Amino acid sequence: MAIYTKRGDKGETSMFDKEASQRARVSKDSLRVEALGSIDELNSFLGIVKTSLEGKKPQKVAGEIQRNLLTIGSITAGSKLRFSSVQTKKLERLIDELEGKLPVLKNFIVPGGNLVSAQLQYSRALARRVERRMVTLSKVEGIKPQILEYLNRLSDTLFMLAREVNTKAGIKDEIWRGKKK
Repeated sequence: MAIYTKRGDKGETSMFDKEASQRARVSKDSLRVEALGSIDELNSFLGIVKTSLEGKKPQKVAGEIQRNLLTIGSITAGSKLRFSSVQTKKLERLIDELEGKLPVLKNFIVPGGNLVSAQLQYSRALARRVERRMVTLSKVEGIKPQILEYLNRLSDTLFMLAREVNTKAGIKDEIWRGKKK
């Protein structure tokens, strides 16, 4: 079986229509397809990041985030899967744990440090885009609040993981101070 079907050549894709309870053709620039594309982009980039993470725990965290993003994407595409707020609680516990170990932050920081930290910061920015797209979609279609809550915590988690990577590498956060004119 070929991976290509040629059915999307005119800018439409097949997707489950929740209202009609059947598959329907949808424009590839629809809000739902845009949200799904953003989820896929983040998940793919996290796959790159995961290959560079050191230690089983960070790799496990990244893998769990990827699986959660696949679940969220599946639900957004119309599946009957469920997403539990337990996943958000796990992120909150990880954020709390990292905050307890890292230097207190009172300023914005410049993304960077080493390559893995910079990639995690980029992942954070992608996660924020996913959240924005899902919020926009939620104004038109019902998006479960636990999904929006998870996406909100996800960017914070990726930020904290980036800081942890730099700290473990002996790299201090570069503080940003805006200049007054």
